[in-house]
Amino acid sequence: MTTCSPAPARIAVVLGTRPELVKLAPLIHELGPAARLVHTGQHWDEAMSGRFLRELDLPEPELLTGVGGRPRAGQVAAALAQLESAFTAERPGAVVVQGDTNATLAGALAANALGIPLVHVEAGLRSRDRAMPEEHNRVMVDHIADLLCAATEENAANLRAESVTGEAIELTGNTVVEVVERQLPGPDVRAALLARYGLAEDGYVLATVHRPENTDTAGALGAVLTELDRIAAAGTAVLFPMHPRTRAAVERFGLEPLLARLTVTEPVGYGDFLGLARHAALLVSDSGGVQEECTVLKRPLLVVRRSTERPEAVDAGFAALVAPGPELGTLAAAWLADTPERLARLASTPSPYGDGLASERIARLTLALAEPLTA
Repeated sequence: MTTCSPAPARIAVVLGTRPELVKLAPLIHELGPAARLVHTGQHWDEAMSGRFLRELDLPEPELLTGVGGRPRAGQVAAALAQLESAFTAERPGAVVVQGDTNATLAGALAANALGIPLVHVEAGLRSRDRAMPEEHNRVMVDHIADLLCAATEENAANLRAESVTGEAIELTGNTVVEVVERQLPGPDVRAALLARYGLAEDGYVLATVHRPENTDTAGALGAVLTELDRIAAAGTAVLFPMHPRTRAAVERFGLEPLLARLTVTEPVGYGDFLGLARHAALLVSDSGGVQEECTVLKRPLLVVRRSTERPEAVDAGFAALVAPGPELGTLAAAWLADTPERLARLASTPSPYGDGLASERIARLTLALAEPLTA
């Protein structure tokens, strides 16, 4: 009589947005054939998501249907039902989720319901802003995860303060360091990018705005665009790759005149964005990812948010938190006037997000946790 030896564990990596693709790409590469990529379709379109898959050299995912475009509860419910069916039909050895999206919550709930070990990458982030749906998502996932991969000691401390089991917490660093180092284009490509947009190195502002708190009302979006226009009027070029949500809001609120002095483009690929960010005198953004990327690129950032779950960039001197309105324009002018000294200071400031080995650590811990699959 022969017995079946355990097959290599298959790790289901569940994601649903472009930032998750970016942050999980090095982990998926590290897992290699053991990775099973499942995309909930929360943010899916061939032009953007398909491009990110190719840029990041990721395999084609299992793609869920009917999730994108629904309200939050509908997204989670639709994804959860399909994930439960998929994991029942082909049980993974572990499920990996990242961050705080609706896809993250759905993947975590599916794993928990089926008793599959759950890994939360970028655990322990806290804004303490209960108005943010993402805050509720990340807290719930942290409290059902079996392995919590904290990027920083502050994240780990947040988890311990909530009585999360200490043995489940691992300080891994953040995968963003690897992502930026691998995806940043070389000097020649970056020079061509600047030439394409007529920009001078260390002489322009790169801005992105997409979060609902800045796009859902004419007052908030108008306040941000007014200050970007103020920067451009003072003589500093402002490059503004516009998110589809932001473009629709500009048109809905009749704010097109505020774009006249800005260089407005379609969204750019991830590598191009990093190349442009690397030579910007100043970044202005409401993105969570940019708050991490700026610390690897050594560029200053004004975070246009009412709160942040990533205070490390602020604490290290890379970023400042500002509300939409005159404070944004005033602080931007002050930082731009200090560009050479500020860039020199940041160039010698280490990123608080680790040594670039986070994915290796997370892959090793995940494979050790995973249930073996029988042939």
